[in-house]
Amino acid sequence: MHEGMEKGFKRTLITTALPYANGPVHIGHLAGVYVPADIYARYLRLKGEEVLMIGGSDEHGVPITLRAKKEGITPQDVVDRFHGIIKKSFEEFGISFDIYSRTTSETHRQVASDFFRKLYEKGEFIEKVSGQYYDEEAKQFLADRYIVGTCPHCKNEHAYGDQCEACGTSLSPNDLIEPKSAISGSVPVLKETKHWYLPLDKHEEWLRQWILEDHKEWKPNVYGQCKSWLDMGLQPRAVSRDLDWGIPVPVEGAEGKVLYVWFDAPIGYISNTKELLSDSWETWWKDPESKIVHFIGKDNIVFHCIVFPAMLKAEGSFCLPENVPSNEFLNLEGDKISTSRNWAVWLHEYLEEFPGKQDVLRYVLTANAPETKDNDFTWKDFQARNNNELVAILGNFVNRALVLTQKYFESKVPARAELTEYDQQTFADFANVKEEVERLLDTYHFREAQKEAMNLARIGNKYLADTEPWKLAKTDMARVGTILNIALQITANLAIAFEPFLPYSMQKLNAMLNVEPLGWNRLGSTELLPEGHQLNAPELLFEKIEDTTIEAQVQKLLDTKKANEVENYKANPIRENITFDDFTKLDIRVGTVLECTKVPKADKLLQFRIDDGLQQRTIVSGIAQQYAPEELVGKQICFIANLAPRKLKGIVSEGMILSAEDFDGKLAVIMPQKEVKPGSEVK
Repeated sequence: MHEGMEKGFKRTLITTALPYANGPVHIGHLAGVYVPADIYARYLRLKGEEVLMIGGSDEHGVPITLRAKKEGITPQDVVDRFHGIIKKSFEEFGISFDIYSRTTSETHRQVASDFFRKLYEKGEFIEKVSGQYYDEEAKQFLADRYIVGTCPHCKNEHAYGDQCEACGTSLSPNDLIEPKSAISGSVPVLKETKHWYLPLDKHEEWLRQWILEDHKEWKPNVYGQCKSWLDMGLQPRAVSRDLDWGIPVPVEGAEGKVLYVWFDAPIGYISNTKELLSDSWETWWKDPESKIVHFIGKDNIVFHCIVFPAMLKAEGSFCLPENVPSNEFLNLEGDKISTSRNWAVWLHEYLEEFPGKQDVLRYVLTANAPETKDNDFTWKDFQARNNNELVAILGNFVNRALVLTQKYFESKVPARAELTEYDQQTFADFANVKEEVERLLDTYHFREAQKEAMNLARIGNKYLADTEPWKLAKTDMARVGTILNIALQITANLAIAFEPFLPYSMQKLNAMLNVEPLGWNRLGSTELLPEGHQLNAPELLFEKIEDTTIEAQVQKLLDTKKANEVENYKANPIRENITFDDFTKLDIRVGTVLECTKVPKADKLLQFRIDDGLQQRTIVSGIAQQYAPEELVGKQICFIANLAPRKLKGIVSEGMILSAEDFDGKLAVIMPQKEVKPGSEVK
């Protein structure tokens, strides 16, 4: 029995993170959210359970307005284009949404407005006036991403008001040196503005109980991130911002303000359900017998486990999610997927370049899913899993069973005579396959569940290899019939077990078996195909992928990397000449790293204690993404010794460690080739 049913749930509502309509969908999105969600939805439907899978595009927010300005088009033009690409890609790939809508729909505008208004009328918000940068030339307040300047940490001159993408340090606009408006280039001024805030601190006590005590079964990465946020203490979070693209704040005196995208977007799950069901949508969101499951990536954990539940609780009539199975990130060929650098495998391009191979990508992304840690997609692994697993194990067994039946029994299921001990053992080997795959799917272990399904094909291959029916055909056709009957029962079981994972291939296999989908509850049965049942002609389920195909994909990525290097060089040209006197003002020295630790609650910062030849000093550097602390202890590094001290995360940093930044954003600490005395000058 499905675990949701054990807890008294009658139906399951599955939501998937809303992809941002600022670009197409890539394999990182698929591996993190959409493939596991689709497997789960298909599995529940196969069991005959009542299930909805809700999706849609997230179409508001600053990055969309930035892209529109850059391209000289409207934000609506941007989202229309990418919503169309995303929706079509999902349909072709087989992500089985019951609805895939968008946050620019009229239904969503109404639902989000009503949601805000109800919280506003209940007094669930607090109003605060604060200073925010304002562009007097463009006559508008500036979101953090609209403000650029020099990073105070690494001196990158193109840092944003929320983050420096060169050193990875989180920033606020006030941190930037010489901030400028990204719209007009003018120097912004601070101007008072009023916003509404959701006081998350008010919800901290019940959230702590609900997550840390009532949901200890959540995945460790989800539970751990929530605990970390709760332990830091929650703070009020703005639900509005000054912007002209979004859903207007529906109260008097809020002209020029829209709902903050983080508040607006998750309400999209509700509005899309309402758009689909009209009158009966509330059953799925407000009936305690409805199980709500959010599939998301790890960058959305806090919003779906803390912020959105606080919104629902404040509203008062909605159910809270039962689980939030979040995956980690998928990298590509050893490097972080980056939409801005075009370092990705885009779904719409894959569908064009690998026609009919949706299931190959589904299989590989599931087999290599980043369920517990970041994982890596490589084209060589893609090829190997296709050729060595889908073709050589699953496809090979199915083809042998069907071709041998065609050869010896005119594609009719042969009779089964008395079973040998080995036959009985083979049946016993997969008798518990249903129980085991269900256990794994019910607990969101999709990678292991798929592996368990593939083990069924391994059992079949071993059975045919051990019994060798082709050798018995001259002497004992009754025995050959029994062997092939058993092989066909295993084949029919594969058609059930793999249906959530490989829907297109199993549709093809069902056609070859000449059956309608056999139903999940029959998985594990040894009586799926009756004697005399007519099979259709066998076809290959999968085909080998050749080296030339893979080499072309690798070359495509190498060309992307080269183009990025050229663009980055143009974007970061050699700066204007300085005098020798300017250079001598920098006191660059060599120090020995005595200690190195991660800065708490700062993913990208390391704290160093350095012997500088005269004394020990502390330096904080944003290189934690590239180095583990223990890698640097005992090493000699180059640092600027006469940089004015600056506080970072409450730590006084007395200098700057020098690093070389690659065109792809990776940092490498500058170290002398030979050991020198601490305090030696770099000249």
